[in-house]
Amino acid sequence: MPTLPPPLARPFLLYCLLMASWLIALPAQAERLKELASFAGVRDNQLVGYGLVVGLDGTGDQTMQAPFTGQSLTNMLSQLGVTIPPGTNMQLRNVAAVMITADLPPFSRPGQRLDINVSSIGNARSLRGGTLLMTPLKGADGDTYALAQGNVLVAGASAQAGGSSVQVNQQAGGRISGGALVEREVPLDLGARGGLLELELHDADFGTAQRVVSVINNEFGRPVAAAQNSRVIRLDGPSDPNSRVNFMARIENLNVTPSAAPARVVLNSRTGSVVMNGAVTLSRAAVAHGNLSIVIDTQYQVSQPQAFGEGSTVVVPDSEVAIQQQDAYLRVVEGADLSEVVNALNALGASPQDLMAILEALKAAGSLRAELEII
Repeated sequence: MPTLPPPLARPFLLYCLLMASWLIALPAQAERLKELASFAGVRDNQLVGYGLVVGLDGTGDQTMQAPFTGQSLTNMLSQLGVTIPPGTNMQLRNVAAVMITADLPPFSRPGQRLDINVSSIGNARSLRGGTLLMTPLKGADGDTYALAQGNVLVAGASAQAGGSSVQVNQQAGGRISGGALVEREVPLDLGARGGLLELELHDADFGTAQRVVSVINNEFGRPVAAAQNSRVIRLDGPSDPNSRVNFMARIENLNVTPSAAPARVVLNSRTGSVVMNGAVTLSRAAVAHGNLSIVIDTQYQVSQPQAFGEGSTVVVPDSEVAIQQQDAYLRVVEGADLSEVVNALNALGASPQDLMAILEALKAAGSLRAELEII
C-alpha cells in the first residue's frame, strides 16, 4: 500500500473517519412496497399429480417391491383398450411411478405453460431418458387445472461396472421445462366489492403498517389506505379494471422505510449455527464456562489357563472411567451494539454448541435483550 506524504496523511485520515461516521449514521434503507407486501388473493396455487415415466433403460421400479406401478400401468392400458389377462406378472423395468408438483401462478389462463418437478416414489434407480405420460395436475379442491407430459431432464449422472458404481447428484428426480399445459384458471376477481383491496405485509409490524398508510395517502393526496391491524391494510381503489391495475402498480412502486426488526437470535440446533441481527444487546452479566468430558476406555485382555490345566480361555474386559472438567472463571460480558456483543461472547472461548447454552442462560437471567428462536 503506498505511503501518503505527511501533509496529506492527516486530512486523508480525517476524511476516512468522517466517511465511516456518515455510513454508521445512515438511516434504514427504503424499499419498494412490492418487496414488503402483496395484494390479498394474488398468489400461487400448488398442484400435484400421480403419473408414470416410461422409456427408462432398465432403471425403473421393481414391481415386486412397488406393486402400484404395475397396477397403474394396467389401469392406463385398459383405458386405451388394451386388456391384460388377470394374474399376469409384468416384469417392468422401464417404467417408474412418479409424483408431479407444480406452482400455478396467479391469473394463469388456459394454454399457458408451467414448469414441473418429477420425483420417483418407488425404487427406480434413475429417471434419466424417461418420458412422462399425460398426467392431470389437481389443486387442493380436487379439480384438474393442468395436464403434464414430456421428456424428463435429470441433471445428475451415474455409471456402474464390475460391482463398482459412481454417481453425481441424485437420479430419482428431474424437471420438465414447460411440461404442463394450463387447462383451467383459478377464479380471482380483485376489487369485486366496489374496488376495495387488501394489502398484506409479509412481516406483521404496527410501525411498518403505519408508515405504509402514510406513504400511500401522501402519494394520492387523500385517505385511500387504512390499516386494519399490523398486517392488513385496506385500500379504496377504483372500480374500473384498467384504473385498478394502474392504481395497484402505482402502490407497488412506492418507497417505504420499514421499522427496525426486533432483536432476535436464531439458534440452529442441528448445524450449531448462531445468527443474531444488529439490534441484539447484552446488559452487564457474569458468565462462567467450563467443559466437562467423560472418557470411558475399555481394554480387552485374554485369560488363558496353563498347559494341561483345566479351564478355558476367556476375554476379560478392563474398563477405566475418567472425568475431566476444565477450570472456569467468571467473565463479565456486556455489549451495547452487535460488535461488542460478538467480542464479549468470543472472549468466552465457547464452541457453538456451548454458546447456545450460554445464550439461553443469558436470556433466562435477563441479560440478553433479544428473542431466542430455535430451529
